[in-house]
Amino acid sequence: MSERLRPAASTVRRLALASVVANAAIVVTGGAVRLTASGLGCPTWPRCTATTLTPTAEYAAHGLIEFGNRLLTFALTAVVVAVLVAALRARPRRRDLVRLAAVGVLGIPAQALLGGITVLTGLNPWTVMGHFLLSMVLIGAAVVLHQRAGEGDGPVRLTVPPVLRQLSYGLLALTAAVLAVGTVVTGSGPHSGDPAAGRTGLDPGAMSQLHADLVFLLVGATLGLWAALRAAGALQAARATLVLLGVELAQGLLGFAQYFTHLPVLLVGLHLAGACLVLVAAVRVVLATRERAALVTPAAAPPLPRSAAPILVTSAGTATAR
Repeated sequence: MSERLRPAASTVRRLALASVVANAAIVVTGGAVRLTASGLGCPTWPRCTATTLTPTAEYAAHGLIEFGNRLLTFALTAVVVAVLVAALRARPRRRDLVRLAAVGVLGIPAQALLGGITVLTGLNPWTVMGHFLLSMVLIGAAVVLHQRAGEGDGPVRLTVPPVLRQLSYGLLALTAAVLAVGTVVTGSGPHSGDPAAGRTGLDPGAMSQLHADLVFLLVGATLGLWAALRAAGALQAARATLVLLGVELAQGLLGFAQYFTHLPVLLVGLHLAGACLVLVAAVRVVLATRERAALVTPAAAPPLPRSAAPILVTSAGTATAR
């Protein structure tokens, strides 16, 4: 019965995909908290108020929005724990999948602690940035887990020239820089999560210009990598890079639209969701530059039956089985 209940590799992969979606949902709902100025709808942590675990009528809709985001953490916890349990029970057990699943589980207390600090410090913009960027790390790990669960556990084989593999890592690093500067733009702008929350003190216009410059650089680098992959005949990696380029262009249009329309809440929320998609697409570009086959282990030779055992003839002429 225990063996029949072992999860298949496809089950681990589906759970890993659910982890990607759940982590992205936390990001988007967290953005909704900030965009509706509900950041202090639950003014303390881990309780919602000083005397209750749940929101009160005093905080009205803001309390419900903030508390709803906190509740979603329980759903995320259930998903990442299920991924870890599935990775541990799968046979053969793969240490790489267990390690990646453990990252998702460890991310829950880390996010809870950082979220608590964010609330207790009155939505300090720098802790809000850290909260978002940690979510990006967890989403990236979940994407890698999803990919690895669908592969074998053999050695890595590159499907592109080594220099293009290195460029894909450079593209991922540039994507991370764009996301990090994007959080600084938000931390310097009007959407603080609460009217009383402070800002970074940096010039929003200058930060927006720096962010835009990095986006232009990222789009150009992505286009260049796509052309190089096409020339090298690495069609799978080229397709992944083309997807990234499309997501970047859509995200860029959203960014310019929200800037010139003075940051309407809906467009900012869509831009936040787009940031998650950009990261997912960038990680998939790196993953598309290599492949893994199943690890082949030599099968043990079956024991010879006694009747087929080799015969040893002694010097005295008698035959004995060896």
